[in-house]
Amino acid sequence: QVQLVESGGGLVQAGGSLRLSCAASGFTVPWTAIGWFRQAPGKEREGVSCHSSQDNSTYYSDSVKGRFTISRDNAQNTVYLQMNNLKTEDTADYYCAADLGLCVLWSGHGREIDYWGQGTQVSVSS
Repeated sequence: QVQLVESGGGLVQAGGSLRLSCAASGFTVPWTAIGWFRQAPGKEREGVSCHSSQDNSTYYSDSVKGRFTISRDNAQNTVYLQMNNLKTEDTADYYCAADLGLCVLWSGHGREIDYWGQGTQVSVSS
């Protein structure tokens, strides 16, 4: 049974930092693309960041580029999202997601993605 378990969300002031973690288990084949989506109230889900082990590529949405960094610990089957210089518009539920292949699905809304975590809330106050 595939499981993705997120942690690390919370409340932070604008300009602050948080690090999200996603622990993956139960994959019977090496997963290749793993990363994060987010969904703010009243908005559609959007891809935030992804790393693909297929080609060692990373993806960042324009809204987080230069502020967020994704990293991956394959020995621990864990992926991290370091979020710096947080803004109020980063407030959302953040979901870990994984799929076979490249990070191309993260440029959309993730409807084709197979595996999801339960989500963790990030709130940024002004």
